[in-house]
Amino acid sequence: TQGLVGWLRGLGRVIAIDFGLKRTGLAVTDPLRIIASALETVESKDLMPFLVDYCAREQVDGFVIGLPVNLDGSDTDVTPNVRLLADALRKRLPAHFVQLADERFTSKLAQQTLLDSGKGRMARREKGQLDRISATIILQDWLARQ
Repeated sequence: TQGLVGWLRGLGRVIAIDFGLKRTGLAVTDPLRIIASALETVESKDLMPFLVDYCAREQVDGFVIGLPVNLDGSDTDVTPNVRLLADALRKRLPAHFVQLADERFTSKLAQQTLLDSGKGRMARREKGQLDRISATIILQDWLARQ
């Protein structure tokens, strides 16, 4: 059991990123990587400083970035920006893993989740909430595959 306790203590959080040109939704696991929770919505221009600061405060092992692709698997207009973000993260935070995850149906699932939550129309209009839910879905999907 000593080895298991040490292994568990060594796990760090994983952050999911739902990148948008204006806003980016973030979600994070608990330290044991059991639960994914919405973290924050940040302006995309402030994303890298936010992540660097968060990693300085919390033990983070890596990032899962939603990769937007069309239904046929081809790139969207945002896909090149996501690949640039992944490369920038690898350079800026080289001790952390960076994985891309297909996010084809994430936005639809996030919208349905918001509708099913029973929140009022004004609450559903808060776009940052949709970004955080999308990031959480990306992370839950990643956790399920691990």
